[in-house]
Amino acid sequence: MGFFVFLPLVLPLTAVPIARLTEQHLHPRGAARLMTVISAVMAVCSVLCLGLIGVVGTAQIPGNPLPDSWSDPEVRAALPYHETVGTAAMWLLALVVLACARTVVRHLRVRNRARRALSGLPAEPGESGDLAVLPDHSPYAYALPGSPGRVVVSTGMLAGLAADEREALLAHERAHLRHRHHRYLLTTQLAACVNPFLRPLQHAVAFSAERWADEESAQAVGDRRITARAVARAALVSHAAPAPGFAAFATPAAAAASAGPVPRRVAALLGPVPTSRNWPPAKTPAGLAAMVAAIGTAVSALCALNAAVALLVVLKAVTPL
Repeated sequence: MGFFVFLPLVLPLTAVPIARLTEQHLHPRGAARLMTVISAVMAVCSVLCLGLIGVVGTAQIPGNPLPDSWSDPEVRAALPYHETVGTAAMWLLALVVLACARTVVRHLRVRNRARRALSGLPAEPGESGDLAVLPDHSPYAYALPGSPGRVVVSTGMLAGLAADEREALLAHERAHLRHRHHRYLLTTQLAACVNPFLRPLQHAVAFSAERWADEESAQAVGDRRITARAVARAALVSHAAPAPGFAAFATPAAAAASAGPVPRRVAALLGPVPTSRNWPPAKTPAGLAAMVAAIGTAVSALCALNAAVALLVVLKAVTPL
């Protein structure tokens, strides 16, 4: 297995530069998808390598569930990992599992609580029939995923926006539902739980999802300036207002500042329509960063696969039929 089994644990650092540079040369849709795939692959490789290091390092400890033949001197020579390293890897893997389970349980619990709270609230008339207006002076709006999804907005938020800005806000939240942005966010949240080096990608995907919804909103209302005004005013109206409890998973407008700096979003909307390319030009910093991230992802996958194959070969060789 060699030293290379540890590489997938640090190779996510190769994806850090792409987290900020993609927004300059990619459509937010392509940026969100690219960084989500990178995060997922690197997280899976990290988990696999932690498991392999743990299994190999603890193979010689009495009472482990592996075959007795793993205690042979030849096996120890082929897989020379200290018990301390293996035990630490097992503890880290257990912490990763607990963190991921906590994230998923919290996600499901918040969604279920929100849906139960809205179950008796009729949908407002409209083109989609998915709008729920809550009589609340606190300004907030969020997209609640599900079957069907709901766009929830408070009367306080609606009162702070002009009619065309309300239309842009609702189009923004419906874009979150239509493209299932909560799945991108949950995937990158779980990846960040697995490997802290992936947290920059988590934040970048959250920002790209907001920008993606901004562009969909601008296309729906036919005016980028209206959407820019809606984003800015929603942020100003909701400033210092408490976000609803489901904010972390429902991509609320009230938490826009945490998902991505509002000035950058407004500036992007006031600029030209972003290119539709899904990969940045090669002769740009973003292109170089994307290439480095792709190479790091490929090397991470190859190292994890190589370690897994080596472990299976040794296991097969020493296990009696």
